[in-house]
Amino acid sequence: MSDGAAPVLHLDAIQRTFTQGQNVLPVLRGASLTVRGGEIVALVGPSGAGKSTLLHIAGLLEPPDGGSVRIDGRECGTLSDGERTRLRRVDLGFVYQHHYLLPEFSALENIVVPQRINGLGRAEATERATQLLQMMGLEDRADHRPARLSGGEQQRVAIARALANAPRLLLADEPTGNLDPQTAGQVFDLLLKLCKGAGLAAVIATHNPDLAARMDRTVRLRDGRLDPTGPDQDITNR
Repeated sequence: MSDGAAPVLHLDAIQRTFTQGQNVLPVLRGASLTVRGGEIVALVGPSGAGKSTLLHIAGLLEPPDGGSVRIDGRECGTLSDGERTRLRRVDLGFVYQHHYLLPEFSALENIVVPQRINGLGRAEATERATQLLQMMGLEDRADHRPARLSGGEQQRVAIARALANAPRLLLADEPTGNLDPQTAGQVFDLLLKLCKGAGLAAVIATHNPDLAARMDRTVRLRDGRLDPTGPDQDITNR
């Protein structure tokens, strides 16, 4: 990452509170984060700390109760529903712990679909999907539906799908959490390689200290705020 790279994601004093009956639960209490192009940031913290909530807000899937979200310098709080949808489709990629592939479509078709929704022609979308499957080492599995793929293969297809529209920002929530350690390492290798190769900004939530240590830096969500986490600090307390 270049020190002069422009911020792709800027979260400023994000607040989010949930109400259940008479109980008020403040989850985010002024969380701030800036991620620049080409930078991969590990997001760590105890289960229930609000990591998924923070990623949902960064990905414009839910609004904060306070604070601001900027993507490529654009204030997102004033955008219409249609503008937020377009921004998610064009500039954001999402990877979750579960792959959420469309079961009735092949691996190739799962990567073609978001491109077609984005207005790309079938031939061009198919060409890019094929290239992404080759990068993932899955070119011989292109015609297989998800049920015929292993867990690691399914997650690699999910990563390829997230990158299909060449987003500026990748948000990943425990992307290897359902995989065995060896497969998780292999999938994560590919994820890092593709992010770095494309110069993406990325925020990846993980409980795995080994994976977190391989990213450019780590931030810990604690008491609703984000703090830097040094290499000597324990991130496994969850």
